[in-house]
This record gives sequence, C-alpha cells and structure tokens, in this order.
Amino acid sequence: MLTTDYKDGSPNWVDLGTPDIGGAADFYGALFGWDFQAGSEEVGGYGMFHLGGKTVAGGMAVPAEQGPCAWQIYFQSADADATAEAVTKAGGTVTFEPMSVLDFGRMAMCADPSGVGFGVWQPRMNTGLGAVTDVGTLCWTELYTGDVAGAAEFYRAVFGWEVNAMPYEGGTYTMAKPAGTLDEAAFGGLVPISTDPVEDAEQPYWTPYFEVADCDAAAAKAEEAGGKVRLTPESMEGVGRFAKLADPFGARFAVIASTPAPGS
Repeated sequence: MLTTDYKDGSPNWVDLGTPDIGGAADFYGALFGWDFQAGSEEVGGYGMFHLGGKTVAGGMAVPAEQGPCAWQIYFQSADADATAEAVTKAGGTVTFEPMSVLDFGRMAMCADPSGVGFGVWQPRMNTGLGAVTDVGTLCWTELYTGDVAGAAEFYRAVFGWEVNAMPYEGGTYTMAKPAGTLDEAAFGGLVPISTDPVEDAEQPYWTPYFEVADCDAAAAKAEEAGGKVRLTPESMEGVGRFAKLADPFGARFAVIASTPAPGS
C-alpha cells in the first residue's frame, strides 16, 4: 500500500501536463473535488492540485506541440544524479538532466528501455504528495509494458525494486515494492500490455490510480464532465472495483474503489 512514509523507489509525486490547465482543473475538480492553485512565473506556472488542504498532484500547461496530455509518475531517490546514471547504465534514457527546483528538490525525467517516461524526485523542502490512498488521491500505479521481465530488471537496477508474481484467477500479477520492505508496501504492478483489450501494444505507459468511494459513480461523473470511459467498471475479488478513464484532453488514468483490508 502506498503511504506518505516514502521510501527510495516508491512513487512520491504525480503531475499532469495538459494543453488546457484551466479546463483540466475544472474536470478534476468535478471528479475528485480538487482545487488548483497556479504557480508563479519563477516555477514556470507549475501549480498544485489540493484536496482538504493537502497537495495531491501537480500540474502545468504544456502546449500540444510539445507532447500529448499525460499524467507522469515520479519515484523517490536520495540522489537524482546517481539515479540518472543508473538509468543510462541499465539501458534507459535520461530525457531531462537532473536539475534543482529552487529549494523544493532535485528532479530528472527519464524513460525506460521501452520508451516509457517517468520522473525522479529527490526531496528537499517538498517531501512528496501530502495525501495518498484517501478518497480522491493517488493509491496505486501500473506499468503497461510489452516486456514485464525486462521492465522488472530495469527498475530493480535503477531503484532497487523487489517484485513478485501474485497468482489470481486467470493468471499472475507482478507487484513492485521498495527494497527491504514487506509485501504490504507494494505500490504498483507491471502488466503485459498485450493482455489488456483497451490498451495499444505500441503505446506502453505508466498510469496512476486514484481512490474513489464509488467506481461506477466516478465513471459516470467523468463522462458528464467531458471525459471518456476507456474501460467500464469491473470488479476483482479482494481488490475492488476499478475503471480506466481519460480526461477531456486525453490524459489516461484509472479509478478504484478498493476492497477494505480484513479487519479494517
């Protein structure tokens, strides 16, 4: 389970690049109850989405010619420069060299050997998202990839991840967790993209999952707000009910109403 007690290698930030930050703020406000506070010129207008006074995501306007509208997941590193070197050594690409963001932290943008982008965040003043796993916040991540074994080895080399295959009816699910932690610390899964009927095998990517109280209601609300339901709500025993969505500008993400843990 993702917590704000971030470990090296765990997701500690998520942000949205969109051609219409105002329209995106309206959409996610309607869907999750988020409010958006735009940043200053000093940070290029990069702003924060908040829920209940806590930061739950970042966001900024990105012209369409600079890339598609998308969510980006960042993983914690104690040393962004060393992690960038590890990315290159493991066969990935550093697409944006490590740089300091004022006193907030140090970041780098990278891609794995399949071309899937992700971020690296070395915390300073900004230690990460202020809330996770609550309703309306990041609760899980998934990598849709054409090479689960290769991806597992890459991210192990870069972040020290430990992965294990959990059996379920119809197959196995590869889960990732920070090094040296218990299974309960798993924060994401690695999924063969060819097995998912709504995904394009030529477009591997990381997707964030956001917790909701009612998956069906969230999917309906997303459509009402101008988004798209890519995968209609489905239930998985012991996991919850989930759906894959896209916002009005094409950014893909998922929602889930998680099954409460035994005894909770």
